[in-house]
Amino acid sequence: MAQSFSSSLAIGQRSLGDPTQLFPLQPALLQGCPVSSNEEMQYPLEIDYDYAKVDRGLFDQAPLPGLDRWAPLLPPLAPGISMGEGGTPLLDGQAIAAAIGFDGELLLKDESRNPTWSHKDRLNLCTVSAAKLGGARGIAAASSGNHGAAAAAYAARMGLPCVIVSSPGAQPAFRQFIQAFGAELVLVPTERRWPVLRRIIEQTGYFPVSNLTRFHTGNPFGPEGYKTVAYELFLQLGRKLPGCVIVPTGYGELLYGLAKGFRELQQLGLTDGVPRIMSAEPAARGPLARALQSNAAAVEVASVPTIAAGIACTVNSYRGVRAIRDSAGRALTCSDEDLVSIRAKLAHTGLYQELAGVAGLAALRAALARGERFEGPVVAILTSSGLKDVPAVVDGVPHTDENGLDDLLRRLKA
Repeated sequence: MAQSFSSSLAIGQRSLGDPTQLFPLQPALLQGCPVSSNEEMQYPLEIDYDYAKVDRGLFDQAPLPGLDRWAPLLPPLAPGISMGEGGTPLLDGQAIAAAIGFDGELLLKDESRNPTWSHKDRLNLCTVSAAKLGGARGIAAASSGNHGAAAAAYAARMGLPCVIVSSPGAQPAFRQFIQAFGAELVLVPTERRWPVLRRIIEQTGYFPVSNLTRFHTGNPFGPEGYKTVAYELFLQLGRKLPGCVIVPTGYGELLYGLAKGFRELQQLGLTDGVPRIMSAEPAARGPLARALQSNAAAVEVASVPTIAAGIACTVNSYRGVRAIRDSAGRALTCSDEDLVSIRAKLAHTGLYQELAGVAGLAALRAALARGERFEGPVVAILTSSGLKDVPAVVDGVPHTDENGLDDLLRRLKA
């Protein structure tokens, strides 16, 4: 029977802009590092730990569901919050490898097996825990998809009211998901999502579990949940590292969490190095790729249409830049046509993914076509079920628009 590990060794929030700056664990610093950030550039924070106290026996257990098994290397978790997230399978990908012309070893980490069918459950385990343990009255987030669904689910698990601010163009399945968990759904034009979110937070005191800054500092607790993907890969590969990991990338939180997890394994003396971390963005936008090309901490790009709704970002976060640079990785991109083609090919091997979820495989094929080489084994992260893209009936799904926001705020405050 595996040894029980139950206490977080988290010691505070450390700045990525100035790593000498360590702030207390609470309250969460959601506007970026207060020392190194300014109006032009906002730097995220991460959670730091007392690594000298980590029992290496933590990594003698099987990588099964339930992220509370990794408690010492996670922020404090609210009792009873886990819903069996994590422990997702690592699958043989040779059939899709042959279809895209890759002759090396390809493995697929299928995050659609989480409770709300996406990787976002790992993040929300940590952010909603921070809200619950901090005594928040409720939580709020701006999201057009997986993040909102997962936030609503974990808020419901903890008995916390939840408000999700989304856009009328959000995929219908997500609106159904969010409403089913009992969250309040506010639909406003995309450019109004963040001003409305700030107003809700200011007037209700709800805890934000999504970003409030231009260059996405986000909630510092969230990416910690993604480290567990790296822990699982290490154990699923027989205590070895992959050659590289290719990650569908929006704001880069999953990308950074993976890189940090592998860095911790090295720091704890369990590995001799880290794998290369590769981002996979829609070529129509690709802010992280552009930031790296121009040697910038972050850039903003035009809102060019793309079908990869889950990763259709117009800015990158400094987290993504750090993840790529620190692992000697590369920023990859893929076209919408690549996404459609790869999803169909993957489905014919038995795996059905959201379009954004196959960005890693689509970017791999595009890079192979350019003559790029990849050291194996290559792990492609699959982030979300294709059922999220299936049209759903939204008639009768209750929601609020901006005209009804005053009434909603009165209800929430009451």
